[in-house]
Amino acid sequence: MLSTVTARGARTLKTRPSRIKEVNREVEKMGGRIIVQYALLGSYDFITVLEADNDEAVAKISLEVGSRGSVKITTIPAIPVDSFIANIKQE
Repeated sequence: MLSTVTARGARTLKTRPSRIKEVNREVEKMGGRIIVQYALLGSYDFITVLEADNDEAVAKISLEVGSRGSVKITTIPAIPVDSFIANIKQE
Protein backbone atom coordinates (compact mmCIF):
# COMPACT_ATOMS: atom_id res chain seq x y z
CA MET A 1 0.00 0.00 0.00
CA LEU A 2 1.24 3.43 -0.95
CA SER A 3 -0.21 6.23 1.14
CA THR A 4 -0.29 9.99 1.15
CA VAL A 5 -1.41 11.87 4.24
CA THR A 6 -4.02 14.58 3.89
CA ALA A 7 -3.74 17.94 5.67
CA ARG A 8 -5.79 16.42 8.48
CA GLY A 9 -3.43 13.44 8.66
CA ALA A 10 -0.37 15.70 8.69
CA ARG A 11 -1.78 17.63 11.67
CA THR A 12 -2.35 14.36 13.50
CA LEU A 13 1.16 13.09 12.77
CA LYS A 14 2.70 16.36 13.86
CA THR A 15 1.03 16.20 17.27
CA ARG A 16 0.93 12.38 17.64
CA PRO A 17 3.53 10.61 15.49
CA SER A 18 2.82 7.39 17.40
CA ARG A 19 -0.55 7.30 15.61
CA ILE A 20 1.24 5.45 12.80
CA LYS A 21 1.86 2.47 15.08
CA GLU A 22 -1.71 2.63 16.40
CA VAL A 23 -3.10 2.38 12.87
CA ASN A 24 -0.73 -0.51 12.16
CA ARG A 25 -2.18 -2.40 15.13
CA GLU A 26 -5.69 -1.66 13.85
CA VAL A 27 -4.72 -3.03 10.42
CA GLU A 28 -3.50 -6.22 12.08
CA LYS A 29 -6.81 -6.55 13.94
CA MET A 30 -8.52 -6.31 10.53
CA GLY A 31 -6.53 -9.31 9.30
CA GLY A 32 -3.49 -7.68 7.70
CA ARG A 33 0.04 -8.66 8.59
CA ILE A 34 2.47 -5.78 8.20
CA ILE A 35 5.78 -7.02 6.86
CA VAL A 36 7.62 -3.70 6.66
CA GLN A 37 6.80 0.00 6.50
CA TYR A 38 8.85 2.98 5.37
CA ALA A 39 8.34 6.73 5.37
CA LEU A 40 9.04 8.06 1.88
CA LEU A 41 10.21 11.31 0.37
CA GLY A 42 8.44 12.14 -2.87
CA SER A 43 4.97 11.59 -4.29
CA TYR A 44 3.95 9.22 -1.49
CA ASP A 45 4.48 9.55 2.25
CA PHE A 46 4.55 5.87 3.25
CA ILE A 47 4.86 2.41 1.78
CA THR A 48 3.46 -0.47 3.79
CA VAL A 49 4.11 -4.01 2.66
CA LEU A 50 1.47 -6.26 4.14
CA GLU A 51 -0.02 -9.69 3.70
CA ALA A 52 -3.62 -10.75 4.03
CA ASP A 53 -5.67 -13.82 3.21
CA ASN A 54 -6.79 -12.37 -0.13
CA ASP A 55 -7.14 -9.19 -2.18
CA GLU A 56 -10.62 -8.59 -0.80
CA ALA A 57 -9.23 -8.38 2.73
CA VAL A 58 -6.69 -5.79 1.60
CA ALA A 59 -9.44 -3.82 -0.16
CA LYS A 60 -11.47 -3.80 3.06
CA ILE A 61 -8.47 -2.58 5.08
CA SER A 62 -7.73 0.11 2.50
CA LEU A 63 -11.34 1.29 2.47
CA GLU A 64 -11.61 1.34 6.26
CA VAL A 65 -8.39 3.26 6.83
CA GLY A 66 -8.92 5.58 3.86
CA SER A 67 -12.50 6.42 4.88
CA ARG A 68 -11.21 8.21 7.97
CA GLY A 69 -10.03 11.15 5.87
CA SER A 70 -6.45 11.32 7.10
CA VAL A 71 -4.79 9.33 4.34
CA LYS A 72 -5.24 8.43 0.68
CA ILE A 73 -4.23 4.88 -0.15
CA THR A 74 -3.17 3.17 -3.35
CA THR A 75 -3.01 -0.61 -3.18
CA ILE A 76 -0.79 -2.59 -5.52
CA PRO A 77 -1.00 -6.38 -5.43
CA ALA A 78 2.42 -8.01 -5.61
CA ILE A 79 3.45 -11.54 -6.57
CA PRO A 80 6.56 -13.13 -5.04
CA VAL A 81 9.15 -13.57 -7.80
CA ASP A 82 9.41 -17.33 -7.27
CA SER A 83 5.63 -17.69 -7.72
CA PHE A 84 5.75 -15.45 -10.77
CA ILE A 85 8.47 -17.56 -12.36
CA ALA A 86 6.66 -20.81 -11.52
CA ASN A 87 3.45 -19.53 -13.14
CA ILE A 88 5.28 -18.46 -16.28
CA LYS A 89 6.82 -21.91 -16.65
CA GLN A 90 3.40 -23.59 -16.54
CA GLU A 91 1.85 -24.01 -19.97
